[in-house]
Amino acid sequence: MKQFNILAVSQLSRNFALNHKYRQTEQMKIRILTLFTLLVFAIPALPQMMVTHPWSGKRVAYFGDSITDPKNKASKQKYWNFLQEWLGITPYVYGRSGRQWNDIPRQADLLQKEHGDDFDAIMIFMGTNDFNAGVPVGQWYTEKVEKVLAAVHAPKDSVMRLKRSFVYSDSTFCGRINKAMALLKKRWPTKQIVVLTPIHRAYFYGSETNIQPTEEYQNKCGEYFSTYVEKVKEVSNVWAVPVIDVNATSGLYSVFDETAVNYHNLANDRLHPNDHGQMRLARTLEYQLLALPCVF
Repeated sequence: MKQFNILAVSQLSRNFALNHKYRQTEQMKIRILTLFTLLVFAIPALPQMMVTHPWSGKRVAYFGDSITDPKNKASKQKYWNFLQEWLGITPYVYGRSGRQWNDIPRQADLLQKEHGDDFDAIMIFMGTNDFNAGVPVGQWYTEKVEKVLAAVHAPKDSVMRLKRSFVYSDSTFCGRINKAMALLKKRWPTKQIVVLTPIHRAYFYGSETNIQPTEEYQNKCGEYFSTYVEKVKEVSNVWAVPVIDVNATSGLYSVFDETAVNYHNLANDRLHPNDHGQMRLARTLEYQLLALPCVF
């Protein structure tokens, strides 16, 4: 009888231990489930809580042509309007219809006159009118042999070396960009400068003296539109500035009727984005600019 009582007590102890362990396990499951539920609801808000857009609340000067010009009627809002709305950017807009890269110095002078150094960054969206005008592409540099002092694991000596120098000229596309970038780099050496490629373009009829064929045709100097886009992309390495290739990343493509819905008018304006096209361009910039500092 005594042995039976000992066995019963022992069994009861084991049952109690098992029940206690089971309750602990169930409580742990409840805690994990509760934590998981909280995370499910919290995760969507984490990016907003943890990431502040580097361009939020900044002051940005916009240089460009009709796609930037607030007076252009192809859209009620421009890409910079959307960035103002979404990111709180204060826009200083100097883009004007029909302007080419040789107009950047004029726009820069206006910025300096109105704001001096009291801004954060410059964005340049230019090049489509240089293509349409048939501005020769040209070269970034000229080269010539010069004497220079050098010492490479040997006593110093004057040696003859090939040297390249920037082409500064309004007569070529590269020369115009060089003039503009040199001016901006010297005038505002601490400012962020971001360059955008021109976007795809197709037929545009403005008047009997302003008819622009689709990008499928060469311009009057025998160059395709894509050549000018590629040259703008080269600006990144030539002048140490970030270039955002919106020709590739924005998805704006006006050659086909189906994809030209983002442009002003299928019949006579496949050059200027409409409101939806401008919004799409702005959304692309919003995400691309996440990877770039606005101030240093």
